[in-house]
Amino acid sequence: MMNVYERIYKKLSKIVDLSDLKQKQFIKLISPGYMDLNFDFLYEEENGFRIAIAHNYVQNGDTMCDPDMEIRINPKMKTVEAMTYQQDGSPSCFKVVYSEDGKEFNPKNKKELNAFLDKWLSNILNQNYGGS
Repeated sequence: MMNVYERIYKKLSKIVDLSDLKQKQFIKLISPGYMDLNFDFLYEEENGFRIAIAHNYVQNGDTMCDPDMEIRINPKMKTVEAMTYQQDGSPSCFKVVYSEDGKEFNPKNKKELNAFLDKWLSNILNQNYGGS
């Protein structure tokens, strides 16, 4: 049975080609009637790499995220883990799983953010996004 991290990896791999993202550094997907979906390659890590996934809109000239998540991808283990969650607007929200030095983590945020990411990716799969 797949755990949440493996399930998220499988869903994400159906949405975007992760090796293509590493090469291009940025991929935008579009689905009529929905906000554009942006993928940004952030940086390499010891066991993989990090990316950001975001829906964005403009409000009063400012780019707002709805939401924006940073995730860690381990291609060898075929796992994805949520690291941060940000929501602009009212009310705004910012949550992290690990402290900046990586020595502490918030188990409640870890469970919550990975559950959200799992559901969000399911919704994205159902919304028929295509590349631009």
